[in-house]
Amino acid sequence: MNQEKLAKLQAQVRIGGKGTARRKKKVVHRTATADDKKLQSSLKKFAVNNIAGIEEVNMIKDDGTVIHFNNPKVQASLSANTFAITGHAETKQMTEMLPAILSQLGADSLSSLRKLAEQFPRQGGSPFRALIFIISLTLCSFLVSA
Repeated sequence: MNQEKLAKLQAQVRIGGKGTARRKKKVVHRTATADDKKLQSSLKKFAVNNIAGIEEVNMIKDDGTVIHFNNPKVQASLSANTFAITGHAETKQMTEMLPAILSQLGADSLSSLRKLAEQFPRQGGSPFRALIFIISLTLCSFLVSA
């Protein structure tokens, strides 16, 4: 038999390095469920309670992106100062979530959103001009109420 062909066949059979067993099929390990079980057992030690009725969670990052959870499972332990949010997370830009997220923004987020809106070209009657006006009004009312 040809030595090159034989070496090629041997290379396909061995999965690991030298000294490992030869297998024809690579076994894929699923660790996500094991990690989830470990996390849930750790949360049980903190005596977390489920909080029902939360439809969405938005975490606003410093760079202007938002981590958005739709219908998350929220657990909390006030004595341990621990909150756990699990579910499907999406990373979105703040501009994608704009009309609904304005009421959730703080003063620092509103000012960064205002700077973002001012970066766009200024055109007469553009939606970004209206956005700047809405943000200005919201920021003023937020500062007055605070």
